[in-house]
Amino acid sequence: MELTVIGYSGSFPGPQSPASCYLVEHDGFRLLLDMGNGSLGSLQNFADIYTIDAVLVTHLHVDHFIDLCSYYVALKYRPAGPATRVPVFGPSDLGHRLTSAYGLRKGSMSEEFEIADLETDFEVGPFRVRTDRMVHPIEAYGIRLDAGGKSLAYSGDTGPTDRLVNLAHGVGLAVFEASFLDGANPPDLHLTAAQAAQHAQRADAAQVLLTHLVPWNDRDQTREQAAPHVDVPLDLARVGTTVVL
Repeated sequence: MELTVIGYSGSFPGPQSPASCYLVEHDGFRLLLDMGNGSLGSLQNFADIYTIDAVLVTHLHVDHFIDLCSYYVALKYRPAGPATRVPVFGPSDLGHRLTSAYGLRKGSMSEEFEIADLETDFEVGPFRVRTDRMVHPIEAYGIRLDAGGKSLAYSGDTGPTDRLVNLAHGVGLAVFEASFLDGANPPDLHLTAAQAAQHAQRADAAQVLLTHLVPWNDRDQTREQAAPHVDVPLDLARVGTTVVL
């Protein structure tokens, strides 16, 4: 299993990165976790966008799903003809939100996307997908992927919760959001860098990749506040960061 960071910026795109998007590959199957603002452009540096086999969306804030609207255009109007329909799994209102955001007054995106609700435990290609509801102002999910004896967990957006610890138990890679620094975190919204590391340590993750890094934060401070709370390798996401499990 291999993860490549397409975009890691939290809440809005930053000067070095689009918003959240991660490419996960195993046995030739290509899956995206989220498609936030600007991610479709970045994705083209790492993969043929017409070879994506599925997309999983954690929640319906624009920094996690809005580039599906651009992807719709790329699939529908490809000069060689419409591309193969892409399975997209997300919260229950995903289809309506996409058509509304794009401004479709008639019809849907059903010829481009095969939209389905995220379930708690299902399979997509070679991946076993497990999800759990996180702590966030809207319906939001953490996602665990298992394939070929390897595993990773992606927090999406969440405040502190034991559900994330349980979902990520024993994973090879914890991709956890670290939106805030100490003393600046509203309740039930996001994790601080320290909290992200603490959750990963409690989950007994083998390595940690901090993401959803808000552009106004200092990366060195984020690392300094997280590092004391975890005793396994820890890194901060960058566009193009690749982790092979």
